[in-house]
Amino acid sequence: MTANLSAVDTAKYVAAKRACDFVEDGMRLGLGTGSTAAWLVRCLGERVRQGLRITGVPTSSRTAELARRAGIRVTTLDEAGWLDLTIDGADEFDADLNLIKGGGGALLQEKIVATASDRMIVIADGTKEVATLGAFPLPVEVIPFGWQTTRSLIEETLAGLDVMGETVTLRMKDDDQPYVTDEGNRILDLHLGRIGNARRMASRLNQIPGVVENGLFIDICDLAVIGSGTGEVRVRDANAGTTATETIDVDRQDNVFADLKR
Repeated sequence: MTANLSAVDTAKYVAAKRACDFVEDGMRLGLGTGSTAAWLVRCLGERVRQGLRITGVPTSSRTAELARRAGIRVTTLDEAGWLDLTIDGADEFDADLNLIKGGGGALLQEKIVATASDRMIVIADGTKEVATLGAFPLPVEVIPFGWQTTRSLIEETLAGLDVMGETVTLRMKDDDQPYVTDEGNRILDLHLGRIGNARRMASRLNQIPGVVENGLFIDICDLAVIGSGTGEVRVRDANAGTTATETIDVDRQDNVFADLKR
């Protein structure tokens, strides 16, 4: 079945499959949102059918639905209390494993769940690795009340920060209506080009009235599992400063692809 997958999807799949090796029986696990996280849910569902016992805390309603369909027991963060591990994707990550997240619109829940975990692992294909964050638009979640004022305040703030661009746009859906998060908020996308000081950017944004959270994940991620279209996987440890490389042998009869045959 892997012959039917694009190189990018193969990269996401092998990263997700390798990340599953860090999941142990009985874990309380944060489940991310997005296309790469969806591959993770597929792989975990296969292991659950083989006897793995885990409890998942999804970071969005979409992931919750996927997890239930995969047979994963789902609960809330309040019920779980604290998590052993969160595995999620990223829109960008740098050499220090600082991230931009929120392209899927779930950055608030993703950050809360990640910071309530002993460890966070990011799974991604190699295109998400950058020298400097900022090419991907930085999502900022804002409350609906006065969002245009909040946008103006963000634009004023950007003028004093080390960025290449200062354009701020309201995220829209395909039906030309504003995108609404699971919490009922809006998302402003900051088109910055380059973020010279991500830590300062994150701090300044969260001081603006109306801003709920921003998509910069600083000093939160511990490991990155980076897949390629050839099946090669790199595991980068931010704490140890090491990178290990291996190849995942993808079984063409792997059950994780069963629903793709229909």
